[in-house]
Amino acid sequence: MKIAAGSDHAGLALKRQLLERLRAQGHEVNDLGTHDTQSCDYPDYAALVARAVAAGEAERGLLVCGTGQGMAMAANRVPGVRAAVCADTFTAKATRAHNDANVLCIGERVVGPGLAGDIVDAFVSGPYEGGRHANRVAKVAALERR
Repeated sequence: MKIAAGSDHAGLALKRQLLERLRAQGHEVNDLGTHDTQSCDYPDYAALVARAVAAGEAERGLLVCGTGQGMAMAANRVPGVRAAVCADTFTAKATRAHNDANVLCIGERVVGPGLAGDIVDAFVSGPYEGGRHANRVAKVAALERR
């Protein structure tokens, strides 16, 4: 699977660990930055990843910051992106299955690396169920056009 990834300085260490895990599983990962610990602005990296997913350059996105919340707020401004903050595997599975989420946001200051790896695995491998959820996802997409 093609995955676009990004982080700010507060999420860099966890992002690096997660990308190593994803690559070891055979995923094609495009790390869009940041690449150092110098203070930077999370919306810049959220926009890069969200635009890559919306354009079809990546099937999924991964964003890491201190809490995951700022990344999700910024990424969700890009039409076609459904970014979800997940701090447990149930939410990661459910947001894929029910919401067709395409960008995962994780907080390095919230989730440890072991759990974060499990969350990423659940999100990346989780299918969208469609069916009864399709109308709801379509309504979310309609909000973007208003």
